[in-house]
Amino acid sequence: MRAMILVLLAAPLLGGCVSTAKTIVTAPFKAVGQVADWSTTSQDEADRNRGRELRKREERLGSLTRQRDKAAEKCRDGKEDQCQRAEVLDHEIEAEMAAPN
Repeated sequence: MRAMILVLLAAPLLGGCVSTAKTIVTAPFKAVGQVADWSTTSQDEADRNRGRELRKREERLGSLTRQRDKAAEKCRDGKEDQCQRAEVLDHEIEAEMAAPN
């Protein structure tokens, strides 16, 4: 009879042990899964990153083009240093466009 009472009293304590054991056993699998998630890029993330890169490149080209146009306008007004600047900016634009996507 005493043995039966002891078993009934110990049952809740064993439930915690089983839960802890389950956590310990499944932890390595969860860790591997998390590392895989961190180390791989989903197609959606890759598309987002690619779009971001393209927008930045277009912004840079737009900025260089505006700067070149302003320098060319000042060059036409007779400022020699701006003629050189326009030429340098034109080369930067060509280099940016020739760069791999």
